[in-house]
Amino acid sequence: MGNIFEDTAVAFALKSDTELERAYFLFKMIANEPLVRIGTAVTNFALKVHLPVEGLIRATVFDHFCGGVNEQDCLTVVDTMFTKGVSAVLDFSVEGKEEEKQFEAATQMILKTITFGKEKLAIPFAVFKPTGIGRFILFEKISAGQKLTETELEEWKKVEARFELICKTAFDANVSLLIDAEESWMQKAADDLILDMMRKYNKYKAIIFNTLQMYRWDRLDYLKKIHNIAIQDGFFIGIKLVRGAYLEKENNRAIEFGYPSPICINKEVTDQNYDTAASYLLDNSATLSVFFGTHNEESILIVLDLMKKKGISVSNSKVWFGQLYGMSDHISYNLAAHGYNVAKYLPFGPVKDVMPYLIRRAEENTSVAGQTSRELKLLKTERSRRKA
Repeated sequence: MGNIFEDTAVAFALKSDTELERAYFLFKMIANEPLVRIGTAVTNFALKVHLPVEGLIRATVFDHFCGGVNEQDCLTVVDTMFTKGVSAVLDFSVEGKEEEKQFEAATQMILKTITFGKEKLAIPFAVFKPTGIGRFILFEKISAGQKLTETELEEWKKVEARFELICKTAFDANVSLLIDAEESWMQKAADDLILDMMRKYNKYKAIIFNTLQMYRWDRLDYLKKIHNIAIQDGFFIGIKLVRGAYLEKENNRAIEFGYPSPICINKEVTDQNYDTAASYLLDNSATLSVFFGTHNEESILIVLDLMKKKGISVSNSKVWFGQLYGMSDHISYNLAAHGYNVAKYLPFGPVKDVMPYLIRRAEENTSVAGQTSRELKLLKTERSRRKA
């Protein structure tokens, strides 16, 4: 199949000239690694000492990468994207919280996004991050087989109850639920909880989706293992397939503690791992549903080719593609224009609380070879097209 992602008129149809210029400016900034580091430090300092910079942040980087400061704020973006066939995944992107009241507030917000999904065809998925509803250290200790204190046991019961409430609410609302992956040393506890939720709520179709980060060399075996369990126990598996977001942190920790890195030896092996898992998921689409979370054009083209060869319809409800809002519009909107199921992750939350997410986005874009230059090239092409 040829490359379908070159049509910039389709990719940027929803962007005004002003928004196109803002996008070009932002990606030019992100392409400069020293500038990203300086900008991150200055922004963190400004927010810490309460300088009046939120308006500037909101008008630039926030509005480009986020849907709004609350769920209602996102609805205009949701409805606008859906006019081009692109759905939304409302992502409450507040990170790094440690207190019970914050976890309870996050849980209530996730439940709200599920209600939105029940009411709006344009929001077919909800999403949450395990450490958004429970302390990282609890997941870490359980994953390592360490004994919890009595206080920690009580705290963990609350985490389990939140998982149960969110998953049951998604099941009752018939809204698919994506559960994000995190660092490898906390993931086993999350995996076990998610598998229990799948066993309970995926009896008729995949509602609960776990996320597999394919830069981990063990994830393909894990996929096959839980697939066999699902076949034996009679339930469906939902998988969001991504490459991974914590590479440097994973490798550094492995060196620090002297264990083999869980990360593939290079990007080529990661790509091969991703594509092999994609093929396995499509080979078993009778019992597996997949959300391909990727900005990698080559992998997507491989998936499209596999779908064609395997006779899987472009609109098959068990196959979705997802990209982040503010990035890879050439992928999302061109896929949607060809009839594929596409959803944009739409982060939202108070400006100050979402800054860690935005900083991570900028750093990831800076570190991914070719990603930012590809965005700039396409934006430049569209600017020229409009001026012609």
